[in-house]
Amino acid sequence: MKQKALYILVLAALILSACGGLAGGGGQPSVVRIGWASGPDSLNIGVAWLASAYTISELTYSSMYEFKLDGTLGLDLGTKETASADGLVYTYKIRDGVKFHDGQPLTAKDVAFTYNLVMAHEDFPTLHSYVEHFVSVEAPDASTVVITLDQPIPNIASKLVFLYILPEHIWKDHSEDDAAAAYENLEMIGSGPFKMLEYKPNEFIRLGVNKDYYGAVPKVDEVIFQVFSSSDVLIQALKTGQVDMITSVPNTSVETLKSAENVKVVTGAPLSPDLEDIIFNMVDPANCPTADGGLCTGHPALRDKQVRLAMAYATDKNKIIEIVKLGLATPGIALIPSGMGEWFNIEVKDFEYDPAKGNQLLDEAGYKDANGDGIRDMPDGSRPLTFRMNWPSSDNEAPRIAELLSEMWRELGITLEMQAVESDALTSKCCPALDYDLMIWGWVADPDPNSLLIVPTTDQIPTGYNETGYSNPRYDELFAAQGAELDKDKRIKMAWEMQQLVHDDVAYIIPYYPYAVQAYRTDRFTGWLDTETKLALEDPSSLTIIEPVK
Repeated sequence: MKQKALYILVLAALILSACGGLAGGGGQPSVVRIGWASGPDSLNIGVAWLASAYTISELTYSSMYEFKLDGTLGLDLGTKETASADGLVYTYKIRDGVKFHDGQPLTAKDVAFTYNLVMAHEDFPTLHSYVEHFVSVEAPDASTVVITLDQPIPNIASKLVFLYILPEHIWKDHSEDDAAAAYENLEMIGSGPFKMLEYKPNEFIRLGVNKDYYGAVPKVDEVIFQVFSSSDVLIQALKTGQVDMITSVPNTSVETLKSAENVKVVTGAPLSPDLEDIIFNMVDPANCPTADGGLCTGHPALRDKQVRLAMAYATDKNKIIEIVKLGLATPGIALIPSGMGEWFNIEVKDFEYDPAKGNQLLDEAGYKDANGDGIRDMPDGSRPLTFRMNWPSSDNEAPRIAELLSEMWRELGITLEMQAVESDALTSKCCPALDYDLMIWGWVADPDPNSLLIVPTTDQIPTGYNETGYSNPRYDELFAAQGAELDKDKRIKMAWEMQQLVHDDVAYIIPYYPYAVQAYRTDRFTGWLDTETKLALEDPSSLTIIEPVK
């Protein structure tokens, strides 16, 4: 194992050496090297699911708004927003003189093309949800964009902030039918502060400064994101100076890094609040999206609320937080993270840790141990309560969570068959194939709660966005209503009820809401924004202002 780790370090060093020099000095380019556990699943943001894909897109593309470290939204590519009195028409003025990385001008026509492309493609599962009530998008001239809606919607900025502007002159040849989703977009031509230089899937991404950027031009020449499959090797790479920053520090390594020379560990609220969730495959066979590749092989016991409820009672969240997160998290309750402030339902009361109650529920529901092997069986005796448990192999903490859950649920007479799966493969098993029993994964929130509230809707089962197959008519009704409610207090009330419904139906078990924990070397670059309201050192806010230590 040591030889293998050494080989990885040497190989990565050679790659980085080929990509550029050290941080400034001697006429060499200043290269920021960032280590992370997993690269993007796609450079085509239309079909990407992973947060790492959005990290790269945020650096290489522009959008109408920017998401600031104080949690607010402000105009970016747009310079002025005007709304009609009825809230159905929004008119934007965009910056003049903006260029794509290939030198072509970015105009309002590119903005309109991008929004219309997303509107036309339901196979862009995440992005398509942002244009749900868009009727038309037009560009009457080179600096004006007009968006017409079929109903007023709250917080349009939160819909547009992640709709990155694509160059029409490139994407027009890949816009029809399945071509848009199939387009690899390897050159990733955008108009953001950095541009794509080199990409090796699951190895590294090399970005160069965009000297024609309309905003503050980065002070560094290049940024390289290096993938490390082992957290031990990642931590060692930071300690030895192979990388300058790591986007996520395993909690077990926090104390080690705090004592390391020239390394600073920082914690704080994540820019986009996130959550770890235990996902049940609970799809009703009647809702199985067979036409969209649905297999729906989930264990039938998981469609029984009493089984899910028993598992919730037998999940000791505080123990998971203490062991896995070393206390650097808060217990999770609802699908909306507590970091979203007023949108989080503080009145939801979680199921207390009570394994005896869980056993009582299973007894009453008829799940007996038919053959005395310590594992409960279905009431009809057809199969034992042995569930497949999967998680993305890039999640270094999930194996320990799975082990703890296995121990906890064994007290109920439930056993797990545990296996890590590569992220792309797990997405294929999950969404919308529903070819699993249980998963440990997570969600990252947008500034507006709509992006998470949409997840458990029935309409999203065929798209794969609804990964549990959960279906509740009242929830669907509330989702539609809150999406058109302009009275913020009324909308908050609806969002609270929706969280209560999903919690009571035990569609998920949310073990925790994690803090952001990152680390960087103090002897290489200075200027990292580590004392702001939110923490995201990989965000353009930091990467455009840091500079080599003199």
